[in-house]
Amino acid sequence: MKYSPINAALFIQNRAAFVNQMEKGALAVFNSNDIFPISADSSMPFQQHRDIFYLSGVDQEESILVLSPNASNPAHKEVLFLKETSELIAIWEGEKLTKETALQVSGIKTVYWLQQFPVIFKQLMAECDAIYLNTNEHLRASTEVETREDRFIKKVRIDYPAHQTLKSAPILHKIRAIKSQVEIDLMQTACNITEAGFRRLLGFVKPGVWEYEIEAELVHEFIKRRSKGFAYTPIIASGKSACVLHYIENNNLCQDGEVILLDVAAEYANYSSDLTRCLPVNGRFSERQKAVYNAVLHVKKEAEKLLVPGTLLPDYHKQVGLLMEEQLVLLGLISLDDIKNQKPEWPAYKKYFMHGTSHFIGLDTHDVGLWHQPIQAGMVFTCEPGIYIPEENLGIRLEDDLVVQEKGEPFNLMKNIPLEVEAIEDLMNA
Repeated sequence: MKYSPINAALFIQNRAAFVNQMEKGALAVFNSNDIFPISADSSMPFQQHRDIFYLSGVDQEESILVLSPNASNPAHKEVLFLKETSELIAIWEGEKLTKETALQVSGIKTVYWLQQFPVIFKQLMAECDAIYLNTNEHLRASTEVETREDRFIKKVRIDYPAHQTLKSAPILHKIRAIKSQVEIDLMQTACNITEAGFRRLLGFVKPGVWEYEIEAELVHEFIKRRSKGFAYTPIIASGKSACVLHYIENNNLCQDGEVILLDVAAEYANYSSDLTRCLPVNGRFSERQKAVYNAVLHVKKEAEKLLVPGTLLPDYHKQVGLLMEEQLVLLGLISLDDIKNQKPEWPAYKKYFMHGTSHFIGLDTHDVGLWHQPIQAGMVFTCEPGIYIPEENLGIRLEDDLVVQEKGEPFNLMKNIPLEVEAIEDLMNA
């Protein structure tokens, strides 16, 4: 892995938190992701399933974690099963985790090779009444592709029909929502790498630059600093393309007078950062561009103040809508009559601001979390209001990553990344 080793204490703590929420007489199983094929003998780069990584730190394919706190054999209360390095694998791929290195990474003392899983698992299942199955219950999950976890769940239901099945997802959504200081530090590193990439652009962007050249500058800086690259597919949208929320072609020429919307950020150690900034191609915002930019910035600053313990996210988004409504009236984009005659399910402001303001962020860019419970300290959110005006070929979105504090406003992990109009213009023209 490119990233520096992570103290195993993090994963020991995470497992303890999960086990503390388990029902007595149950065990839980977590599988790594597959290496997904493309065609012929090609495949996607491996990305570890975030749940098994969260609980073990193991970052390789064909791995299984079993948590069985009531196992009769104390050595089987937590067990890792790993792919054993053969002579062929050692030559073609390099050595996988050994039992010794797996202990160092995870803090798990009992490590078996994968071929031993069926026998050990059968023994453990004979001692328990229920099994926690790890299904993907993210609200925006796309589940058309069958995963290694899906195949395991099918087999368990066939082989052990008398066992009760329970869901791991509610526990994981609860405990993953609150970040430990170690996790926050890893996210800060991801944000610092993102900052370096962004600052690299301030002297690079100019009329005649292609969007994909900007992408190349960023990925160079990210990988140089021990990131695998982008935390998500980058959006580098100049001019009217900025009004397409998920524009990812990044293949247009950046022209004088346009603004580029950059939704780009690095990962580090599988933890995400998520940044959006807007740059004037020629180094100076027009007065209209500046007015729209500052309207979005005002909403962002006011919205951040609402990310405090006790706030309910549905209420938060409604309040942000009212903040945006005020700014759109001042910009002349909607009128008081538009507001008076709006439909409750689609307020007038949504013509120019049609997405949500915040989402959980962590191991996943759109991380799991508790959407219908009050915000708690230690949760990390994005804050990303935007205004999109296709008729003006202008889209502005601004976004930072924020850690909710026990008291006061959240801590901004991206506080050192230039944000104000004057700072951006000064740096672009230095």
